[in-house]
Parts: sequence; structure tokens; C-alpha cells
Amino acid sequence: MPARTSLRTLALALVSATALAVPALPATATEAATEAASTGGPSVVVRWNQALLTAIRTGTLGPPMVARALAVTHTCAYDAWAAYDAVAIGTRLGGSLRRPPAERTEANKAEAISFAAHLAAVDLYPAQRAGFDALMNELGYDPANPSSQAARTGVAACQAVLDHRHADGSNQGNGYADTSGYAPVNAPVVVAEPLTTLNAPGRWAPLTYVNRAGAVVTPPFLAPHWGGVASFSGAAKSLADRVPAPHAYGSAGFRAQAAEIVSGTAALDDRKKAISEYWSDGPSSETPPGHWCLFAQQVSARDRHGADQDAKLFFALANSVMDAGIASWEVKRDHDSARPITAIRYLYQGQSIPTWGGRTVEGALWTPYQPATFPTPPFGEYVSGHSTFSAAAAEVLRRFTGSDAFGGQAVVAQGSSLIEPGVTPARDVTLRWRTFTDAATEAGLSRRYGGIHFRLGDEQGRALGSAVGTAAWDRAKSYWSGRH
Repeated sequence: MPARTSLRTLALALVSATALAVPALPATATEAATEAASTGGPSVVVRWNQALLTAIRTGTLGPPMVARALAVTHTCAYDAWAAYDAVAIGTRLGGSLRRPPAERTEANKAEAISFAAHLAAVDLYPAQRAGFDALMNELGYDPANPSSQAARTGVAACQAVLDHRHADGSNQGNGYADTSGYAPVNAPVVVAEPLTTLNAPGRWAPLTYVNRAGAVVTPPFLAPHWGGVASFSGAAKSLADRVPAPHAYGSAGFRAQAAEIVSGTAALDDRKKAISEYWSDGPSSETPPGHWCLFAQQVSARDRHGADQDAKLFFALANSVMDAGIASWEVKRDHDSARPITAIRYLYQGQSIPTWGGRTVEGALWTPYQPATFPTPPFGEYVSGHSTFSAAAAEVLRRFTGSDAFGGQAVVAQGSSLIEPGVTPARDVTLRWRTFTDAATEAGLSRRYGGIHFRLGDEQGRALGSAVGTAAWDRAKSYWSGRH
């Protein structure tokens, strides 16, 4: 079984399979809302999160853009929901859309949320419109006919969010193209050839390699302008600017962190390899922000959420990971730091060094424990995006549930590795996370096991993520408490 399928289909035994099963959809929206409430099936918010993750997996957007897409969609859903709450206010229109008590039914909430989420999803992933339309039809709505009061409320709420986000600095309208004028100081490094020279060994260098489609590619630095995107909390950039600088090239700290990656990847056992691959979230996955949405879906099922709880949970979670992307990319762009694949090759050229799989290699040809078709993500090392996304999400989940207790697990199937297929792991490996913090810690460590982040990039990323998550949580709570 391919690793990606096994990791996702066997993951997260938080509740029984019966509780997680999606019931057959009833014929009308009213019946859908009633049945979901009575059977404990996924809320309409979870259904839209699932649909968006499907689009994300088939799309090509990188992690910070995925995080923003999740935030935009769930902010639209939240703002539509807020119109049917007695206290909550929307992020763009405040309480001006509030509906009278007689209209605050589960069916109206579900309809408003669905029209809002559909409008956002189509705006963000227009090529995936057929899937979004299909979900609307399953839920009993005609996406081309927002004629009811609930539908109009959802559309109005979402359009205000889209108008704001179309001018947020992401450059969505131009395919998220860089607006900063960034240019790497180093020429591309050909992964299949020894590295012998770099203009600036401590700075980021593009990589040239053969991708999964068999094409030779040299991906540019992904979204170097992203630190300028408007954050939800308003604090992402200021929190990023407080992060201390990484070890300078040539310093004892720089050499030590490189040596730690060399020795660590050479000593990988099956468990650490499984951790590295489970958390990789590379091409054709839901990416790190979406991975934490899977955890939130499980929390929703575990705690038997309805639309009210999920509208708030996914609103806070999605905006925390959007801000985590903004903050971590601000740090990445500020420091433009070298990835291990170039730093280690440059430092160890001419030496024979140990590496994973029990091998020794010429230092100038060292590779991390990653698929050859995606050897390292195309952006600076410091800080780790995985660590920042995960710590921010864990902070929100901990605060929303009132406890750090998680109880999640995932099974990495025997022989499912994409790097050592059919060989690794030698037997099934079960990963377990007692707490959300445990999961976030393991996500950060996985990048060090995989040889694509140094210790400081992980640890400072987690510290940044926790601060970002706290700020996003406080802002989200102020909206649904009516205090903003």
C-alpha cells in the first residue's frame, strides 16, 4: 500500500469507527441538519473542511497559501454562523447581519455556512468547483440559486471577507507571485552532482533535481513576500521580528548543528524514519496546516461537536495556522538561511561521512532522508514551518478543548516508505500522542530526523508557533464573545 494512503487511512484512532463514519445524506437540508445533530455525524463545518482538504491534495499551493485558504474559508463560514448567534460578531461586518431569534435554526445556520464556504472555496480553488458544487447538491442546496435569506446571509458574509483578503498582500489574483523582488544570492545546486562552491554558504540556495513527473526542475523560493500578508491577529509580523537570529555560518553553533544532522540521520531507526515520513506533508498531501485540520476533525468527532462548536473551532484553528505561515515566512525571508542539504555538502566536501541506510557517502553528495523527487522544500531553513504551524495549532486545540489531552495515534504500515519502499519500516509502527503538545513536538522533531531542519530552526519555530497560536486564539475568542 502506498505510504500516503496508509498514513492517512489508518491514522488517528481517537474514537470508534462507528462514530467516525459519515452517514448517508438525507434528501433535504433540513433533514441533513436534524440527522447530523441526532446521529453525531460530521457537522456541516467539518464537511466543508473535508471538501477543502480534498481540493488541497489535488492542488499545487504551498503550505502558507494552503493555510490562508483554510483561514479564508473558515472565516467565511464563521461570519455566516455568527449572524445566527445572539452574541458573536463577524470579522468584517460586525453584528450587522444578525438574524432575529425566530430564524436561528440549525437548518438556517447550515445553509448560510454552506453558501459562504462554497463561495470561498470556489474563489480559492476554481478548478475544483465541480467537487464543491457536488457537496452543495448533497447537502440539498442549489449553488447557483442563493435566493433564501440564509443563503443571502452566507454570501454577504463571505463576500466581505473575500473583498478584504483580495487586498491582503498575498497576491492571490496573480497566482500568489512574489511581490518582494527577492533573488537568491546562490546559484542553483544540482542535487545529483557534488557541491564544491557557493557564493554564500550560510544562505539559501535553489535545488535542481528530477521531480516525480520525471522533469528537471529548479523551484524558486516559495512566496518570499508572505511575511507581508495581513495577519488575523495583527501580531504575526511583530512576533516574528522578536525571533533571535540563527547561528552564523562558520560559527561553532553552525558547525555543531550540521554535525548533529549528519550523526542523527546516520542513526535513524525505523521509528524515527516513520515519524519523518508520517509528518512530511509534501506534494499531493493536505500540507502541515491541513494535517492539523485532520486532528481537529477527530476532536470534533471525539467531543461530539455540532455546527456551533465547529464554526468556532475551525475558525480559530485555521486563522492560527495562517498567522503561523505569515510569521514563519517572515523569519525565513529575513534570514534567508541555508538548508542542511547545502550547508552539510559544503562543510563536508572531500570527506567520507555516514548517512542513513548504513551507508557512507562523499560529503559533497550528502542527501537528507527525503524522496529524491522532493529532496528539500524550496525556502529558507530558519525557522521550521512545520514546527510553527504545529505549535500554533496545538495551542488553539488545547485552549478550545480546555485540556492538552489528545489521545491520537497513527499506524505507519510495514514497507510503506516512499524513500525505502518495501523495506521500511520492517513492521508496522504505531505513533501515539498523549497530548496536542506531544504531537506538535513530534512534528518538529520529524524535520530534524528527515534532515531538512536544524535543531534551532525547530525549537524557535515551536516557540514562535505557540505565541502566534495564543494571539490568534485571543482574537478569535473576542469575536465569538462579542467583545471585539
